[in-house]
Amino acid sequence: MEWTGARYADKPTLEVRTWIDAPPERVWSLVSDIELMPDMSEELQSVEWLDGAAGPAVGARFVGRSRHDALGEWQTTSHVIECEPGRSLAWAVQEPDRPSAVWRFRLRAEDGGTELSEWMQLGPGRSGLSLAIDRMPEKEQKIVFVRLREFERNITATLGAIKQRAEH
Repeated sequence: MEWTGARYADKPTLEVRTWIDAPPERVWSLVSDIELMPDMSEELQSVEWLDGAAGPAVGARFVGRSRHDALGEWQTTSHVIECEPGRSLAWAVQEPDRPSAVWRFRLRAEDGGTELSEWMQLGPGRSGLSLAIDRMPEKEQKIVFVRLREFERNITATLGAIKQRAEH
């Protein structure tokens, strides 16, 4: 059977959602504090704002340092491309016009609490995943699939940690 998954150039996406028994303002205070994120992630090791920024605003930049058993250690600079307090926060990784990934949190008041989603898109810019694909182009679709499943597990864990903190 032939593998028929997405290719990197397809800019594959995924989204995970959860409902949190807390108002959007409380959830936003956690989502928008990016320096908390390493505590909620196996891969992300540290985050710090650049250029004197103290919080999210369109155009603000931050550096993130990550580690993965198969990919090693790396750092990226991200650019906030969307910031609507209490509603959404998005950033482009590396080049804003051709990011290696785009990440977005969305919050929506629902049933007395908050529906929180985390969405991400791979590519179109090059990333560490591109290097793995360069080495094994015949396995590109499997590489993309496996990485998306890793992101899905990590996002699910992050949303669970945000839910735990917001509700307690």
